[in-house]
Formats: sequence, structure tokens, C-alpha cells
Amino acid sequence: MIEVRELTKRYGDRSAVAGLSFTARPGRVTGFLGPNGAGKSTTMRMIVGLDAPTSGSALVNGKPYAAHQDPLRELGCLLEAKSVHPGRTAVGHLMALAHTHGISRRRVDEVIELAGLHAVAGKRVGKFSLGMGQRLGVAAALLGDPAVVMLDEPVNGLDPEGVRWVRQLLRGLAAEGRTVLLSSHLMSEMAQTADDLVVIGRGRLLADTTVEDLMQQTGGRAVKVVTSETARLRALLSDPDVTITSDGEHMLVTGIDASGIGRIAARHQIPLSELTPRSQSLEDAFMQLTHDAVEYQTTTDAGKAA
Repeated sequence: MIEVRELTKRYGDRSAVAGLSFTARPGRVTGFLGPNGAGKSTTMRMIVGLDAPTSGSALVNGKPYAAHQDPLRELGCLLEAKSVHPGRTAVGHLMALAHTHGISRRRVDEVIELAGLHAVAGKRVGKFSLGMGQRLGVAAALLGDPAVVMLDEPVNGLDPEGVRWVRQLLRGLAAEGRTVLLSSHLMSEMAQTADDLVVIGRGRLLADTTVEDLMQQTGGRAVKVVTSETARLRALLSDPDVTITSDGEHMLVTGIDASGIGRIAARHQIPLSELTPRSQSLEDAFMQLTHDAVEYQTTTDAGKAA
């Protein structure tokens, strides 16, 4: 388990992380989300003691990470895949880590096989592609067979097979009762991998919830309705709990499900040419939640940019 309590990190007058609290629990994949500059990497570095917090605490299985006698067996992490001496081979790098904790060569071979690096295990890391470097970073994180795994953007540079491998690996680790904390900017992948979500912006907590609940809270499920009698149906659906946006014959309705809309339309003999439930994507929910916490705003309107 990872427990973050009122964690704060200041650099002069700027707060990179401000009073952040959340828990990543065993048996769950916790997605750690936020715009660039939100404080995700800083938080992860404080969890493993690479940065000292200004105030607050971060505990791994009840203790600060550095207080554990065998920290690699408690928490395995990937923070920067390229933080490896380029002259070392993959197996040499893993063996150097293994020697610090009395981990056997057999375990090194196991994680090399697990990460799909057996064909390049004897090659120098400096020649690795980004994807191979990510696989090596994941192998290093798993070396101590830890109870907690923390990965920062592990699918960067991976091909579709590699992305699926990471997803299945993390789901499998959680199924074994381990704690998994995962940072990623790929919302579609996070939606398939995470159970819980911690969303931060400008160093502050914006949401601590589940994937499903976040999408419900920020927009819920909508129903697309197409009819030639938009005004009439809109009047019939009018209710304080129902929200309707329309554009000609197209309506987007929240607050009532498709079957309810269909029954009302049938009762009043209103023809429907489309009645389609639509779920808000995690990306939509994330963008809505973090809109005011984005450090750099962009626009798709080329005319405004000119």
C-alpha cells in the first residue's frame, strides 16, 4: 500500500505539490493522472525518497521507503527508463541491482524473459530503442518481486503488442493482491487498466475516485436522439434533472435513459430516427476536470492562433 498524507513540495515561492493526500490500495491498479506540470513525477519521487517533501509524508507498506531493510522487495519503480549506464548490458544492469539485495541470477533471468528481453540481454543499453529501454525499466521494477509497483509512463515508446503486455501485466499483478500505481497520458489505455483514479492539477488533488464514477460525475451517460419533432419532444422531456442540448433534429439528453425517452416518444407518437446511448470517454472526463489546471492552453482554431 502507498499512503500519501498532506504531501507538499515547494521550490521557493512555487508549490509543485500542495497538501496532496491519497491511498493506493492492494489488489487495485490506481491511475495517477494530471496535465503536464501537475506534480505527478515529483510526487512519485517523494514516495521513494528521491526528493524530500517540504511537509507531509509518503509511506510504503506503513514505512518511509528508505526505512525498509530491503526496499526493492517492498516497492519496485520505473521513473526514468533511460537512467541506466549506457555501457552496461541489460543483464549487467539487472545483476548490479540484484547484488544490492541478494537477489539470485535466476530471478534476473526470470524478469528478462518476462519483459521479452532475452534476445538483447547481452547488448549494451545505450543502443536500446525507447521501447526496449521501457521494458528494461519494467524488468528492474519487478526484480525484487515487490508487493508494490509504481510506474511512470511505462508504455511510452512501446508498440501495440508492448502496450497490451504492460496492461495485462499490471492487471495480473493487481489480481495477485499487489498495489499498482500507474501514471500515463494515454487515457484510452488507462480506462482499460485502472480500477481507481487519482487526478491532480497544479499539485492539488482534483479527484480520488474510480474510472466509472469520474465519468458519471463529470458528465454521466448521454443519449443521442434524432427526431423531426425536436421541440415537441424537448418539451415532454423537460425536467429539473434532465439536461438537453440540441442542434436541429439532433438532441443530446442526460438525466434519463434511452428506454425512458423511447417510452415517452411512443406514448405521444413522436417518430425517432435514432436513439443511441453514448458514454463519455475517460479522456472527455479528464479534460473537463482539468481544464482550469492546464499549464499551457492550446486551441484548434487556426484563425485565433494567427
